[in-house]
Amino acid sequence: MAVTLKCITEDNFLEAFRLKLRKDQEEFVSHPIRSLAQAYVYRNQCQPFGIYQDEEMVGYVMVIYDYDVPEYDIWHMMIDETRQGRGYGKEALKRVLEYIATKPFGESNRVVLTCNQQNIPGLRLYRSLGFQETGNVDEDEIELVKML
Repeated sequence: MAVTLKCITEDNFLEAFRLKLRKDQEEFVSHPIRSLAQAYVYRNQCQPFGIYQDEEMVGYVMVIYDYDVPEYDIWHMMIDETRQGRGYGKEALKRVLEYIATKPFGESNRVVLTCNQQNIPGLRLYRSLGFQETGNVDEDEIELVKML
C-alpha cells in the first residue's frame, strides 16, 4: 500500500475540506477546516498534510512542534469515512513518524498525541505503533507518547 503525505497548499486544501468522518466519530477529531485555521496561527511550527492513496486524498493530519517542551505533537488525524478500515491510518502514522524523525522544526525525540478514551480503534492503532499512555488525562482525552 503506497500511502504518502502531501503538504496542504492552495492546490489541495479544498480536498481536505471535503473529507468526512462517520457521525459517531465527529466528537473525537476536529475537521480539517478548524485544523487549517490553527495551522495558519501556528504556521512557524506546524505542517498540515493530506494523506494520499495514489492521487486521492483519503485523510488529513497535522504535525506541530511545541518549542516550550520541546516535543512534536500529532493533531487532528482522520481518515475519510469511506476509506476507513483499509490500513490507511496505520500507514499514514508511519509516514508521520518518518517525517518527525527528520526533526523539521527542532530537536526532540518525543512525539505526543491525545485520543478520546472512547475511540477504541484509535487507541488500538496508536498502541500498535509503540505509543504509551502517560497517565495524563484532560476531560475525555488520554495523552500518549512515543520516543523516536
